[in-house]
Amino acid sequence: MARETADDIDEAAAGWAARADRGLTPTETVELEAWLRGDIRRSGAYARMTWALMSTEPSAAAAGDARAPPRITRRRWMAGGGAIAASLAGVGVYLGSSRPAAYSTRKGEKKVVSLEDGSVMTLNTATRLEVRFTNDRRLIRLVDGEALFDVAKDRARPFIVSARNAEVRAVGTSFTVSNVDSAPVEVLVREGIVDVRRANAPEQAPTRVTANSRAILARDTGAVAVAHVEEAQLGTDLAWKDGKIVFQGETLAAAAARFSRYSDIGIVIDDPDLGAEKVAGVFNANDPVGFAKSMALSLNATAEIRADVVRLAR
Repeated sequence: MARETADDIDEAAAGWAARADRGLTPTETVELEAWLRGDIRRSGAYARMTWALMSTEPSAAAAGDARAPPRITRRRWMAGGGAIAASLAGVGVYLGSSRPAAYSTRKGEKKVVSLEDGSVMTLNTATRLEVRFTNDRRLIRLVDGEALFDVAKDRARPFIVSARNAEVRAVGTSFTVSNVDSAPVEVLVREGIVDVRRANAPEQAPTRVTANSRAILARDTGAVAVAHVEEAQLGTDLAWKDGKIVFQGETLAAAAARFSRYSDIGIVIDDPDLGAEKVAGVFNANDPVGFAKSMALSLNATAEIRADVVRLAR
């Protein structure tokens, strides 16, 4: 089944906003909830469409223009489905301020935040970021961690994510930015186009990164390297959205380090040869103990489980 485009979602969201305006039946409310849960981009699109109706100038209606759409108040929006979209998105709608709004997740936590413009941010484990909207820019600072951004189209206000030495600029697209520990900043584009360049370097021409591509910024020079990503690999890289970790031949030691991002329960490997064994499979990100037990069985090892550590040995 073909993946919905942003235009498809916007069209459906506009339809739901219009239906919510005249009042939803109990059956329609259930249908709207199901539709919103089907794709994280939908709640943002729905919020954007309803906010657009809320801000519609009432002058045409006041002048007696029967074609003018009715103006939705905040109370009507919340009663007509806006509350559903807000609760599903875990939304803290940020209405603009000179001070940035801060969002964060703990280890093992994931959070979905819908912004005032209809954009949706999905924060991975142990992530911190700040949001500030101005009249001409939408600014995100990814302090550390990883986040997926489903960006609402607004050509007048580019969506700019800064992370360490990187600056990512978009108008309407879907991409992730990873700023984890000492690893280089990575940008993964799953839809649309973004421009990537070294932060605070206006003289540097941006590198254009298209859908199904990954950009990695060198830590020292800020040089941008871009590589194509197959659709299957894209799904693997975004498995964290569903609480999963996918391994495709990584070493057991690398897999254990990956789990440490999601849990305070550490995996210790005593045998270097065991740590060099290759790992493949799909695992629950928040279950390092289950992963360790599975590895012990498949690699002829033992798993000693304590309160805050699992020790693997042969």
